[in-house]
Amino acid sequence: MNGRCSLPRLRRKSFCCSLLSLLALCLLLLVSVEYSNIPEPLPPQAALDGIQAYHKYNISCPLIYDMDPVEVGKSLVIRREVVEDNDESLINLTSNCPSFIKARGYDVVRVSQQERDFPLAYSIVVHKSALMIERLIKVVYSPNNIYCIHHDQKSSEQFISAVEGLDRCLPNVFIASKRESVFYAGISRLKADLNCLSDLLKSEVQWKYVINLCGQDFPLRSNFEIVSELKKLNGANMLETSRPSESKKQRFTFSYKLMDFKIESKKLPMKTEQKKTPPPHGIEMFIGSAYFVLSREFIVHIDSSDVVKDFLAWSEDTYSPDEHFWATLVRLPGVPGEVPRSQPDITDLKSKARLVKWQYLEEELYPQCSGKHVRSVCIFGAGELRWLLNYGHWFANKFDPKVDPIVIQCLEEMLEENSYLNQQHLLPNIGVNQSYSI
Repeated sequence: MNGRCSLPRLRRKSFCCSLLSLLALCLLLLVSVEYSNIPEPLPPQAALDGIQAYHKYNISCPLIYDMDPVEVGKSLVIRREVVEDNDESLINLTSNCPSFIKARGYDVVRVSQQERDFPLAYSIVVHKSALMIERLIKVVYSPNNIYCIHHDQKSSEQFISAVEGLDRCLPNVFIASKRESVFYAGISRLKADLNCLSDLLKSEVQWKYVINLCGQDFPLRSNFEIVSELKKLNGANMLETSRPSESKKQRFTFSYKLMDFKIESKKLPMKTEQKKTPPPHGIEMFIGSAYFVLSREFIVHIDSSDVVKDFLAWSEDTYSPDEHFWATLVRLPGVPGEVPRSQPDITDLKSKARLVKWQYLEEELYPQCSGKHVRSVCIFGAGELRWLLNYGHWFANKFDPKVDPIVIQCLEEMLEENSYLNQQHLLPNIGVNQSYSI
């Protein structure tokens, strides 16, 4: 009897063990599917009449911001399988302007009275990745602003065609009337900005400040937030300006000549043995970066200044003149928004114009790069999202959707939400963009 009674118990025990093993296997399979195989990108963010916009990945940006380990892990897997958009996508998108405007939401941009009363100008110097340029513009877009795009004369025909689509579809976006073949660290980079600034001064838009950007920059604040910050400047300028080290002085102590660089099939300024004369008009030299936020009054002043014209001519054969031109001019006595020469250095961490993470300063001044490094500069990854949004700067460099598309997508989503929340207390003084009739 006892033997017969123990057999069913043994069978039940064996059955339970098998069932538990099966459940465990199913659970492992579920976890594997859930976390190892990242979902395909969601349908494009906007699609209308068969025109597709951009890939959008199935990821939670609030969780990325909170550094949730599972969500950050997903972003790392996505980086290995990035779906690349190309310039042809923007060409197709802008082939039908009404559809493009509606698909990307330019027709429903909400604008506060504060933004209407304080228009901004942008000088955007680019040579590739037209889709990133459009995404950059969209984040800080206002129908009251004016946007000048300077594309490199050497850019591909497809890229130029894509940029021309933006010019054609958006009435306050235009291509610079004069364009340069831009070479790294040469005077052409500075002239590209100057060409846009000249055109912007001729615009009917009475902009208050001008901001220059490149194709790998991205905003860290919405247009509403940027306007709020710029109003606090009360006419002052925002840019790096520091006293040069002995090594940096070499950039303008000797003459540089643009020469063919066979290894990369490009031209680079090479140092010669010819020493330069001192800067004209006894100008004291300062160094900074190519990036600036400058008042309209400052730009009007330098546009008609003989001192500035002489300084520009003197800078023609220096190394990377865009990195000393603005930093020096803003220190000239009497210029609008002057930074007195007696004032301490304004470094990139003090100037809110651009946040850049240098490899050799990581761990010392800021966290380690979560993306990758190119020439010692961090191309940001999703791990930097919280740091980027909280550091206090208005724009950052560099971003690349081929390196990490998630950080760009999350900045877009979170800045759009911030803009909406910041404007709520201003209702009913918020108007929807009525510039487009579709």
